[in-house]
Amino acid sequence: QVQLVESGGGLVQPGGSLRLSCAASGSIFSIYAMGWYRQAPGNERELVARISSGGSTNYAGAVKGRFTIARDNTKNTVYLQMNSLTPADTAVYYCHVLGRTVGGNFGSWGQGTQVTVSS
Repeated sequence: QVQLVESGGGLVQPGGSLRLSCAASGSIFSIYAMGWYRQAPGNERELVARISSGGSTNYAGAVKGRFTIARDNTKNTVYLQMNSLTPADTAVYYCHVLGRTVGGNFGSWGQGTQVTVSS
């Protein structure tokens, strides 16, 4: 069983920054892709950023140039550095991890962390 623990959300003023972390634990053989999604009230969950096992990244257009995704393979952890935040970034942020355990391939979601951008 794979568990994801997120941290780093909170309240920040417009123009501010936050850094989210998501650590995966369990009997993990390897991790393929890691990503961050977000869901605002009344909206569908949407991809924010994704990073492959080789370090290739892709971002949603709305966050490109402001957000940076990174991973530490030694810690099975993915990060999301968010700069120049605006109220439109307010949402619950979820990490998602694809990988392989002794039982086979898995895809797991974090519990979600609230990010609120407001003055």
